[in-house]
Amino acid sequence: MAFIKIQNVVINTSHVAAVKLNHQTSSGEKSVSVLIATPKFPLFQGETIAAQSPQNLCHSEWIEFTGQAAIALQDYFTSFNNVIDLLPQHQESSIV
Repeated sequence: MAFIKIQNVVINTSHVAAVKLNHQTSSGEKSVSVLIATPKFPLFQGETIAAQSPQNLCHSEWIEFTGQAAIALQDYFTSFNNVIDLLPQHQESSIV
């Protein structure tokens, strides 16, 4: 489990479900959106998770970042140290 801090928001990376890179706001400003999914726990001890519908097992929310925060997140989520790119845009050829 790791945490990333962007401005005044700290995100547990274990709860990042999806990231939209190279996105734009309605005003045309570059943005990065992060989908956070956190599990819902029963309010009462008698409640079981099996009794809940699958839609109610977690809470999800998109958080949109712009400006320097968007640039920092873009860098973080495109770094090969943090994310494996299954379809790299530039494939390097090696000569043996």
